[in-house]
Amino acid sequence: MVRKFSERYQGPADLPQRIPVFPLRGAILLPRATLPLNIFEPRYLQMVEDVVSTSRVMGMLQPAGGDEESPPGRAAPLRRVGCAGRVTGYQELDEGRMLISLTGIVRFTLVEEVPFEKPYRICTVSYDRFTGDFAAGAGEDDVDRPGLLKTLKAYLEARNLKADWAAISKSSNETLINSLAIVSPFGPEEKQALLEAANLKDRAEMLVALAEMELAASPGGSGSTLQ
Repeated sequence: MVRKFSERYQGPADLPQRIPVFPLRGAILLPRATLPLNIFEPRYLQMVEDVVSTSRVMGMLQPAGGDEESPPGRAAPLRRVGCAGRVTGYQELDEGRMLISLTGIVRFTLVEEVPFEKPYRICTVSYDRFTGDFAAGAGEDDVDRPGLLKTLKAYLEARNLKADWAAISKSSNETLINSLAIVSPFGPEEKQALLEAANLKDRAEMLVALAEMELAASPGGSGSTLQ
């Protein structure tokens, strides 16, 4: 019998303490939101193969410092907070790439990196600081949803962006806020702050503040679509 996602992960004991990590600048993952990833580097192709054949759990976190999107080797320092996710979608492509969907489970604190013979990095992590992440929808009632949607609409209109408002109207506050944080065009520091926000209310307020600052600084549009 296949267990539901929420039933599979109810606490730290349901997750491995050592997980492969994918350091990627500007990319964050949050609980119960999904991050699509295009995997093409050999080290990460091997990592995904290993993850899919075992626990299906891997961690997303950003490099600390530097400007490379995904630093080679093991010397590059890593941020201390990331998010563990489960590979919930997996597609192999002919040109040696993989498309995966990674669904967030719980944030973690990096404890230490583990020596490992394979080309990707494995870390010991702790979920204790973020046990509240296991409760789906926690803090949704504290969110100013009308204020968030008002700012989102202004942001999209100023940049000639489009959004699926029917889907947005049906989204829970948690899904809306965490998905917006993941797809937001902000820089690595801002994305890390969104990741580390204590709760949904704080994350929503941060999204609003960041959008308003960007609107004030550089109005204009790109004609793209926000998905």
